[in-house]
Amino acid sequence: MKKSVVRRVLKYIKPYKGLLALAILSAIISVSLTLYIPVLTGNAIDNIIDKGNVNFENVLQIIIYIAVGVAGVAIFQWTMTYFTNVISYKTVRDLRRDVFCKFNDVPLSYIDTHSHGDLISRVINDVDAVGDGLSQMFLQLFSGIVTILGTMVFMFIIDWRIALAVIILTPLSLFVAAFIGKMTHNRFARQQQLQGDISSYVEEYVGNQRIVKAFSYEDRAFENFEKYNQELYTVGFKAQFAGALANPSTRFVNATVYAAVGIFGAITAIAGTLSVGQLSCFLTYANQYTKPFNEVTGVLTQLQTAIAAAGRVFDVLDAEDEPEDKPDSIKVENCKGNVKIENVNFSYVKDKPLITNFSLDVKSGSHIAIVGPTGCGKTTFINLLMRFYDIDNGSITIDGVNIKDIDCENLRKNTAIVLQDTVLFADTVKNNLLYSRQDATDTEIIAAAKKANCHNMIMHLPDGYDSMLAKDGQNLSQGQRQLLSIARAFVASPKILILDEATSSVDTRTEKKIQDAMTNLMKNRTSLIIAHRLSTIQDADVIVVMDNGRVVETGNHESLLAAKGRYYELYMTQFAGKAI
Repeated sequence: MKKSVVRRVLKYIKPYKGLLALAILSAIISVSLTLYIPVLTGNAIDNIIDKGNVNFENVLQIIIYIAVGVAGVAIFQWTMTYFTNVISYKTVRDLRRDVFCKFNDVPLSYIDTHSHGDLISRVINDVDAVGDGLSQMFLQLFSGIVTILGTMVFMFIIDWRIALAVIILTPLSLFVAAFIGKMTHNRFARQQQLQGDISSYVEEYVGNQRIVKAFSYEDRAFENFEKYNQELYTVGFKAQFAGALANPSTRFVNATVYAAVGIFGAITAIAGTLSVGQLSCFLTYANQYTKPFNEVTGVLTQLQTAIAAAGRVFDVLDAEDEPEDKPDSIKVENCKGNVKIENVNFSYVKDKPLITNFSLDVKSGSHIAIVGPTGCGKTTFINLLMRFYDIDNGSITIDGVNIKDIDCENLRKNTAIVLQDTVLFADTVKNNLLYSRQDATDTEIIAAAKKANCHNMIMHLPDGYDSMLAKDGQNLSQGQRQLLSIARAFVASPKILILDEATSSVDTRTEKKIQDAMTNLMKNRTSLIIAHRLSTIQDADVIVVMDNGRVVETGNHESLLAAKGRYYELYMTQFAGKAI
């Protein structure tokens, strides 16, 4: 699992091979200069021959070389850090962009069945964790590999026996680091998952603060939060503690190796086969050889977090896409708005049917109202018509063409929808209205706003149509938000208009204004109106009554009342107070 995740992250780095080469070149130069400095230091020591017998001319020249080397190390370490950071930031940018685009590609069912807070956490927190891990990995990897190879070469040149002993003992630290890394991976994965859960809970809590306060749920909400928070603390503590063991453990092993080199080197120097300067140089190399292992284990927790986070990000990217349009998909030109549903069956969960054997014939320009108790499948029918979900079997056609054969973008351009829950974006009023049709002119926008009876309201805002709206339009009343949503649908000028409880959140006076506006808008357009308030659909050409996913009655208001069936029961419940 970890290997496949790392390979996929490396694929995102591939486009930046040029920057990678420059980073590696900087690492080679920086490390080469770093490794040359101990040689110069050893030479300087060997030029201090005895008390009062120092070759100051050579020592001074060596000091100048050391100063130049140190300056070079600083410069090329900076360039290496710069290039690795650029690679990391560009990789993170690409990864975050792909995840965001993926949300546009997955079917609506994926979004509906995953916590929104958790998905947001994957785009922000998890991708940031990958970026932090990449930065650390690059910095340690490039300089580490060159340092290890370089020190091996220099140590073998000075004394191959001591060098061989260092290399043989080194796998001990690698074994310790690998063991601890394997032990901590699952804990870091759980830590990232819990962070997503907390993000989801906080988003839900903050977004529904009115309900929390209205029902005095603050204490219980805090208790629920504390459960998540405490578990994250426990898991995070264990993960960080276990991960933190890696660095001191490998440092202990490497310090033992360093001590062994010192003892063996001193014995060799006493024997006369190694000079004091060479011993000093060798000890420096032994320390530098083990340094990359210490540094890697020092950031092991960050790397483990990055791998766990990358796994969560790739889970999103691996999600199945919404089915693509057929290569020969049809674009319905001059849509008339004839909609026909034949023997449609659908269920969100297999073996739990929601809509069964549903049939409906909607003629162009007619106004069809769909009513029924909560959960009977009214809104689901709209999801199927818009192809947010695909039907299990049966067929839905527009102007005689099966919607599965119609280009999805074309299908939705011919349809406008106003949802029960208003959706506005943190943007200007004008841009919110343009959301349905980007090429609409200012004249068309104003005309649509007037039809929705919200032009005067907009003009009373600080900057008129250029006024900024808060997220979800929180700086407007519920009624004003609904009017803007309806105006946005008017801008689309669709052939098929869908109103899903469009007036359920406005007062009676505003409702009257909307009803008058919609009466004019719905002329010569096919209109599907979903409503609980039967007073809003009494003038519909046909009223379809649904119950348990089936059509149980059809007719106009008068005929359905006269039949004294399901519609009559719903009507009497609302207007006469009689129980069903």
